[in-house]
Amino acid sequence: MYDDTDNDLINIDELCQRLLIGKNTAYHLLKTNKIAAFRIGRLWKIPVKSVNDYIAKNSYGKKIPD
Repeated sequence: MYDDTDNDLINIDELCQRLLIGKNTAYHLLKTNKIAAFRIGRLWKIPVKSVNDYIAKNSYGKKIPD
């Protein structure tokens, strides 16, 4: 999907761009743990793998391998 690895971290703005969502929705996804992430001070750090897993889990007709 993207040319980065699953070990890379993105910030809230990059999450919004990837999912085509606003910041309020992005913060809601993070605070409800629908996308795994962590904070360093006030900054959210989101693993690309978490975003890819969220997309796969919420895509119709696709299954995540166990």
